[in-house]
Amino acid sequence: MIAANDFRNAMSLLTSAVNVVTTSGASGDQGLTVSAVCSVSDSPASLLVCINQSSRSHDDFLVNKVLSVNVLASQHETLSNAFASSKFNAEQRFQLGEWTRLQTGSPILKDALVSFDCEIEHIQTMGTHSILICRVVAIHQGQTNAVDQSQEGLVYFNRAYHQIGQVEVI
Repeated sequence: MIAANDFRNAMSLLTSAVNVVTTSGASGDQGLTVSAVCSVSDSPASLLVCINQSSRSHDDFLVNKVLSVNVLASQHETLSNAFASSKFNAEQRFQLGEWTRLQTGSPILKDALVSFDCEIEHIQTMGTHSILICRVVAIHQGQTNAVDQSQEGLVYFNRAYHQIGQVEVI
């Protein structure tokens, strides 16, 4: 059997995109920082999102059955930390960015590299996490600043943030 600490140390060497995943419903706007996101299929367009069951907003996602995945750019490190921290409430977190909404009503970060607006179709429990299979119903590409025509993505590697690549505006 692999010890949990050994597994966490090994996984810290797997580079992951940093995302703020949000939902909206009866409990208001909720969100958290998530690195466990990947594509499932392009037909139908779908994503897999893993959320720790001990997360403060875990149950809100399951009840609302909608979410948005906001892929963060390098300038969003402070936003990522706020959505990962228990020191901020939901209202304080959402004050750190400009938000809009698409089809599901989940908050979409206006200047995210890209945001996927989704309906949760399947939920599977595995260990400490819920695995959400989500159908993408809308996509929002963030707008780059007129002065800075490129953005770098925010990734997490070896327990630290890093910037990667550039997205060129055509």
